[in-house]
Amino acid sequence: MSETRYANTIDWGEYWDGADESVREDTSPSADLVAEPFAGFLTARFPDGPNAYADVGCGPGDLAFEVAERYPDATVIGYDAAEAVLAENRERARGADREVAFERAVLPEFDPDRRFDVVSCLFTLCYVADVERALERLYDAVEPGGYLVVHYHNRLAQSHYERIADAPHERLGEDAVWAPERFADRFELVLAGESLLSYERIHEVLGTWPKSVFSAVDDADPYAAHRHEPLVYVPK
Repeated sequence: MSETRYANTIDWGEYWDGADESVREDTSPSADLVAEPFAGFLTARFPDGPNAYADVGCGPGDLAFEVAERYPDATVIGYDAAEAVLAENRERARGADREVAFERAVLPEFDPDRRFDVVSCLFTLCYVADVERALERLYDAVEPGGYLVVHYHNRLAQSHYERIADAPHERLGEDAVWAPERFADRFELVLAGESLLSYERIHEVLGTWPKSVFSAVDDADPYAAHRHEPLVYVPK
């Protein structure tokens, strides 16, 4: 395992404290990009639904609420580093007809008191310096016969982000979710190559080859950046 030279890039507690709607949209790509294929993956792998699901780095909890609505008998827990967003999610859960719990976890450490049929970590690993340790901890929380589902950045993403970082105000349009002046700081670990993953690296860390989620779902099209930022599952 390589030596980590960087710290995690975002203080999520500070990020979410007093966050407005634009911040929520900025950190809710799961709902827009992967909700449909993820739901299809769960249907394909668990025709009767999973018994337990954890979303680590859940942000505003979109996937956790979606899974809880689809599978009301499942145990669903969303984990995040920010107490502010966890408190908002708990309040939302109290007002909804669905059982969802929210607990705090700060990657790369993840040590829940149980295992899950499915653990997902989406649009989060790029901010974690010790990404290999995070993978190990996430995989440890998967029940044998279950799956770890992760979204990550690869070398293509690094090259793409380097081009953006060279001229962010020119390359990021008005509708971009990332602020040009904060782009390089936000994706410091991607630009430095610290949080990058690949099929080979995941196999080296976990001893199991990942597979594309889209290979398991017949009617879902990959999002535009999938070559740069794959969405994969790792069986256990």
